[in-house]
Amino acid sequence: MAILGGGLILAWRRAPEAKSSQFGAVLVILALFVSPLCALGSALFTVRAIHHAALALLLAPLLVDSLALERRIGPASLKLLTGAQALVFWFWHAPPAYAAALSNDAIFWMMQLSITASAACWWASMRQANAPAAVAATLATMVQMGALGALLTFAGRAFYAPHFQSTQAWGWTPLEDQQVAGLIMWAPASGAYLLIALTMLYRSMQPTLVR
Repeated sequence: MAILGGGLILAWRRAPEAKSSQFGAVLVILALFVSPLCALGSALFTVRAIHHAALALLLAPLLVDSLALERRIGPASLKLLTGAQALVFWFWHAPPAYAAALSNDAIFWMMQLSITASAACWWASMRQANAPAAVAATLATMVQMGALGALLTFAGRAFYAPHFQSTQAWGWTPLEDQQVAGLIMWAPASGAYLLIALTMLYRSMQPTLVR
């Protein structure tokens, strides 16, 4: 909590106009790391998938606002950051990397921080890019998220050993848990990126429509 308080003070100094986003980021951090949600993610891969999607879709953009990161990261790096975000996300969902993260606290926090940081840098760059580039980057992110989700949904076996013994208490087999997690990535998570892309496209067309 001391680290969280210190981070909030630093954010106030860097972007005092973004207090609502800063408080929002604190609430999301508390929900993801202090509430029972984080512990439940050790039992169910489905909850961990929700947790990781929230890092990228909720916490990362709030941190961008809170720290005014878009002032420090320009649009020129958007293609690189889109690829980096995808690489980080896929890496941590590779079974060996995921198993290592759930068996070691230091690696676990590396996973959380790298997913959040890569997503935050992507959001910061995207906000500075022109509409076509931002829409393309968002659609590319949607595709990679959906592809990972589809892979997990249609896999014929469970991949994630840390959950082999923990899902039965919730009435699921490890494969069912993995399939539900895949569906979450494939539908609502990737759908959120589609909605963001459509919103940006609509807003970019507004001046033309007015004329």
